[in-house]
Amino acid sequence: MYCAAGLMTDLVTRAQLELLARTLHVPAERLAHLHTLGPHRLHELQQRMAGTLFDQHTPVFERIARLVPVIPLSISLPIVQKLVPPTMTGRAAGAIGVRYPAKAVEALWKMDVGYAADCAPYLDPRTVGQLADDAPPEPVVAIVNELLARQDYVTAGPFLAYATPELIRAVEQGVPDDEGLIHSAAYAYSGAAISAVVRQLLSGAGGRLPRLLGTVVNGSKELRLSALSVFARCSPEVIAAVGDILFEVAPPSAIADLLTTFLAADAGADMLRFLGHLSPAALTRLALNPVLGEIAEALVAEVDGSSDVAIWRGLLEALARTPAEVRRRAGLALARLDAATLLTVPALAQAARLWPPLLWVLAATDVDVQAHIGELWAGATRVDLAVLERRIADQRLESLLATLTTTIRFLR
Repeated sequence: MYCAAGLMTDLVTRAQLELLARTLHVPAERLAHLHTLGPHRLHELQQRMAGTLFDQHTPVFERIARLVPVIPLSISLPIVQKLVPPTMTGRAAGAIGVRYPAKAVEALWKMDVGYAADCAPYLDPRTVGQLADDAPPEPVVAIVNELLARQDYVTAGPFLAYATPELIRAVEQGVPDDEGLIHSAAYAYSGAAISAVVRQLLSGAGGRLPRLLGTVVNGSKELRLSALSVFARCSPEVIAAVGDILFEVAPPSAIADLLTTFLAADAGADMLRFLGHLSPAALTRLALNPVLGEIAEALVAEVDGSSDVAIWRGLLEALARTPAEVRRRAGLALARLDAATLLTVPALAQAARLWPPLLWVLAATDVDVQAHIGELWAGATRVDLAVLERRIADQRLESLLATLTTTIRFLR
């Protein structure tokens, strides 16, 4: 597996590397050193390379396109499927389809599903979006099912970016492979597209998401990690809705198993991104799970050196509702973080409205911990004592955080 900053990034990076390798017709291993570019730059590189290569073949595609109105598909399509490599058909299909969309729809209905799936990896991504509105759901669903049966998730995933609401509804009803959908979505680049798909699963009449989450809970480690990659990239309201269902279908022991699986796989940052957008009810159920007491220090370690607001939100929102003893140990772990990290915390709390959960964690800490943090914050110009005291008063924590505020006031 390629090294990357986190599981979510790693899966998306791998997908972009494999897509780039297909575009350039080289083994993916030869491009492994490019993983350091990250998913966003790799995606841009792949799109630019694909565009350049397809543009180079434009004269050839135009000559082929002239034959489309002349030769009926009933004659040409069997010959193409027998004699033309899927690589070439896939490359030409997009450009021809854009010029003759009605013929493209007709070809989808008549083409052998296996041959269509062979062609799918070589379609021009720029034309897929232009044809998506005209694509009939039935043959598309058949092709998706074939790709998932082959476990070709890298090909299936990117097509999510072009799925119309009608196609998403058709996939919900016509693609039964929960695991395949999750693995494919993990390889999709667009978080907005993933959110659109999950939003449909939430609102669809089929009630698909509870079943899908049940599959995740009872699935393999790889499936769980793929699911985390998917849901951690959804929009906040989608994450909240997914979280509510997850806590309904999964008992506390299963939730505990999921969290420990994610931490053991170095996916703690992505896990915190997900936890940070859970609803208050789900956060309360999470906080009462005994596993939070077992992993509190490990969760704090995930934010050391980080200024990622999403990760800090997940940490603090999860810990703020835990019993006092868990918060005490978490606060102690926070105090042991690198001083530079601790100095950024007030600014993060102010910018992201995280003062309430932060203060509830600190309120459970021992006086020596509060004194240590107070000493650091006393020398930080970005820490406004008046603002801090107002936030403490808002939470009615003046007595529990007296050592913190007294230390800052004394040292200034």
